[in-house]
This record gives sequence, C-alpha cells and structure tokens, in this order.
Amino acid sequence: MIDINVMLAWGANYKKYKAGEIIFQEGGVCNYYFQLMEGRVRWVNYNLDGKEFIQSIIEPYESFGEMPLFDDGNYAATAITSEDSLIMRLPKEIFIQLIKENPEINFSFSKLMAHRQRYEFLLLKTMAFENPEMRISTLLNYYKNKPCNLGKRPYQVNLTRQQIANMTGLRVETVIREIKIQSQKGKLQIVHGKIFM
Repeated sequence: MIDINVMLAWGANYKKYKAGEIIFQEGGVCNYYFQLMEGRVRWVNYNLDGKEFIQSIIEPYESFGEMPLFDDGNYAATAITSEDSLIMRLPKEIFIQLIKENPEINFSFSKLMAHRQRYEFLLLKTMAFENPEMRISTLLNYYKNKPCNLGKRPYQVNLTRQQIANMTGLRVETVIREIKIQSQKGKLQIVHGKIFM
C-alpha cells in the first residue's frame, strides 16, 4: 500500500509474528498502521460459541486494521497470523502526519476504504439472499479481482474450504458441495484439490 522506502523514512519498523499470533484484538486501542510484507493474516470476529467468522484474509503488501486510524474507535475485529509473517508498523501519530503531508497516499486510502466497503455490501447482500452459490461466487470473485491478484490467470484461490465457510457463514460441507457443483458447471476448476478461476 505505502512504498517501503517511504515507510522506513518515516520511522516504520519490522516485526516478526509466528503463525497463530494475535496482532491486535477486537475492542483494542489502535496504536499502529500495519502493512503485511510476508505471510498471511486473517481478520476475524468470534460468536458467543467461539466460532470464528473471517472478515478478510490479508495478502502481502496489503494494509489492515486502518479504520481506527481514521475514526479513533477501537478495532472492529481481531487480526491473527495464519502463518509466520513479517509486518511493517508505523506509529499512529506518524501515520496521520504522513497522510496529511502526502495527499496521494491519503487518496489511495480513500479508494481502499471504498473498495472494502463495496465488498462488505456485496457480501451482506448475498448473505441476505441465502444462496450458497452466490455467497461463494461473490467471495471468490472479490479475491480474484483484488489489485494484488489482477493478471493472475488462471487465479488460484488461496483459501481453504473451511476459510470460505468461515467467511460466508456457510457450513464447510455446503462449501465443498457448492465448489464441486461450480466445477462441474465449468465456473471454476479443481486441480489436485486446489481451486482455480
């Protein structure tokens, strides 16, 4: 999202996280801007039974947890590493100064927030209709069309069936069945258990 050299010039530092490590928790206070350099991070909420609902999977060079940087609220979800990860952190006060002095970076964040808001609307819309095929298609197309994945054709879906279930509110058995049906219809391919679009 933000050029690495710019981040370093403004005092960002690297921090390594082990797989399964919590970066921040839902309800926590925001102190940093985070940008993933290596690994994967999932952004999750839990219901009262402890079931995980995945809001998003963060890929390298994406930022995450930005909302409290702009509204001074607390984190809306918990960020957990899915694998060993390297993350750049920039203190909140410095991040705010950086975007004030660099309107092009500020504009990029406006576009990012609009993109994520659009995804949330699409996902909520598909959940309201309770059509498993639409829920899964909406999710997979969102990830296929993320800027970091554009041009990757065929696109390999880097989500497990369980992660897809956790992101769509479906049971994993339903996801497995629907992916098989979509494969039979030619909407996607399954090669050695991997999903391609």
